[in-house]
Amino acid sequence: MPPPQPRVFIIRHGETEWSLNGRHTGTTDIPLTPAGEKRILATGRALVGPDRLIVRDNIAAVYVSPRTRARRTLGMLLEAGGIGDIEVPGFERARKEQGKVDDEREAKVELGEDSREGKVMVAKVTEDIVEWDYGEYEGITSKEIKQMRKEKGEKEWDIWSDGCPGGESPQQITTRLDRLIKEIRTNVHEPALAQIASGKPEKALPSDVIVVAHGHILRAFAARWVGRAVHDNPSLLLEAGGIGTLR
Repeated sequence: MPPPQPRVFIIRHGETEWSLNGRHTGTTDIPLTPAGEKRILATGRALVGPDRLIVRDNIAAVYVSPRTRARRTLGMLLEAGGIGDIEVPGFERARKEQGKVDDEREAKVELGEDSREGKVMVAKVTEDIVEWDYGEYEGITSKEIKQMRKEKGEKEWDIWSDGCPGGESPQQITTRLDRLIKEIRTNVHEPALAQIASGKPEKALPSDVIVVAHGHILRAFAARWVGRAVHDNPSLLLEAGGIGTLR
């Protein structure tokens, strides 16, 4: 059976203590909670594997945020689904030392490198899909931000149009997401669609892409994927550990 039409699976990392209590988590490297890990394993068993939503033979590329919580989520999903030939840089370290970030060498591993004998796909760790830099709002809840701004006489905060003081603006987010989207479409989806259009769909190339990252950045990614501006306030919501599909 030929692969399906090209898709992007956007996957939010599992629950952390900060996501549980609503604290904005951008640059801080927070580990998954035990409950978060349990849900990721259950999701992997249910949705990853032969005859399931995410099938190994259909995967052409994998991208993941450098944050430990994202890499661990990806690694656990793949293991739970029985996929052993996609390597997640730093996953072993994430398993043993969740509070530490990969060294510079690991962060530069490129998609498609064979790091050991045999055909092994290597997930690309990229800053392009790291969570929004919340700047002064890092580690603070929306309720606290609202109170802070009220005391300063500032208008109600809207991340999609205002960005984050001391952090990233919507335009900076747009720039890095558009770069990643262009890479996915140029390197994966366009060649696959061309093969399908050639009249030989049985020889279609694998064209599914996995992107594992964070709540706000994945909402922005979905908006840019369909050509919407980030400041339009993307309506997509993904719970911790949730999976969405874009075509």
